[in-house]
Amino acid sequence: MAMMTLQDKVAILSDAAKYDASCASSGGERRDSRKGGLGSSGGSGICHAYTPDGRCISLLKILMTNFCIFDCAYCINRVSSNVERARFSVEEVVQLTLEFYRRNYIEGLFLSSGIIRSPDQTMGDMARIARTLREEHGFRGYIHLKTIPDAAPELIREAGLYADRLSINVELPQDMSLRKFAPEKRPETIRSAMAQVRLEGEAAKDRSHTGRKARRFAPAGQSTQMIVGADGADDVAILNSATRLYTGYRLRRVYYSAFSPIPDASAALPLIKPPLMREHRLYQADWLLRFYGFSAEEIATGTRQGHLDLEIDPKLAWALQHRGLFPLDVNRAPREMLLRVPGFGVRTVDRIIAARRTRALRFEDLLRIGALMKKARPFVSLPGWTPRGLTDSVDLRARFSPPPEQLQLL
Repeated sequence: MAMMTLQDKVAILSDAAKYDASCASSGGERRDSRKGGLGSSGGSGICHAYTPDGRCISLLKILMTNFCIFDCAYCINRVSSNVERARFSVEEVVQLTLEFYRRNYIEGLFLSSGIIRSPDQTMGDMARIARTLREEHGFRGYIHLKTIPDAAPELIREAGLYADRLSINVELPQDMSLRKFAPEKRPETIRSAMAQVRLEGEAAKDRSHTGRKARRFAPAGQSTQMIVGADGADDVAILNSATRLYTGYRLRRVYYSAFSPIPDASAALPLIKPPLMREHRLYQADWLLRFYGFSAEEIATGTRQGHLDLEIDPKLAWALQHRGLFPLDVNRAPREMLLRVPGFGVRTVDRIIAARRTRALRFEDLLRIGALMKKARPFVSLPGWTPRGLTDSVDLRARFSPPPEQLQLL
């Protein structure tokens, strides 16, 4: 059998990494190499990830290996899966990161891995990669490590001392599902590792009694990934689980990954293949949780049998269920209610509040501010515009639903 080249490994392990969704770098500490070292963690480049502040980040996104001793039914790299395997050495990952960076292809590294031999060995190698980049090569770029929750706490701590962000996958929204489809993994172990990352991060922000600042620990915080559609959990259950994670572990982000059945998994998993639109709606609902003041229970009022409406976005679905609260007087309504108007984003609402301090806003003013008035007009009133009976129109939902499509006969 011919020896696998580095190019072959890159092809296999970069493709295998596409199932890891946690790759944004917002919140990372800004470092640059003007005072020595190599690279920077800020700026923009050839992009594969977007941060909430609009910056584009290009990351070398690979698995250290797709060998795995676990047999998670939803994972294509599980031990029983018949896929081509490859493994990088620590030195090869370091070399790739530096060479890609020098060519201005990337601005950082996103590293995940299957479990080879043991969780401790895998986590130890990942931490060594980050340590080698930082200490031996002065690498100042962004590093995101997918943490192995079963690894020893000291290895997780070491990883956080060199990485900008750590992420620990909760895998599935329900504990019983994880026990069924990933028998080697325990929800309690995952939560314990997430709690450690939170506590280590909070401790790193404190100063000693002498005023000395603690060593940085994962300054961009932690995130997690949740697989959607591999079990029977509905969208309300998923959003409730996300709410508990945000509250309990101070997560920066929950990533939702739509499950697609993979070869020889159908015997173990229900064949629930959610469309990508379901994943998209969950991200929209998650945005409402984090930035618009909605609770999971409020979003649930716009669902159908526990699932988000795939034809319209969650905020519009909520507004249609609460028409009695509308139309809002844009010049008088409080910020928390303006945030619930379909077509009004956070920046739009902040601009409205700033502008109305000096004058009464009219319809054309909202257009200039950037409000999506085609969506907002049934829900607002202001000088020069009143929706009259539009708010209570029986066909209001139909105005926003996509037009029917002709089915293909062949």
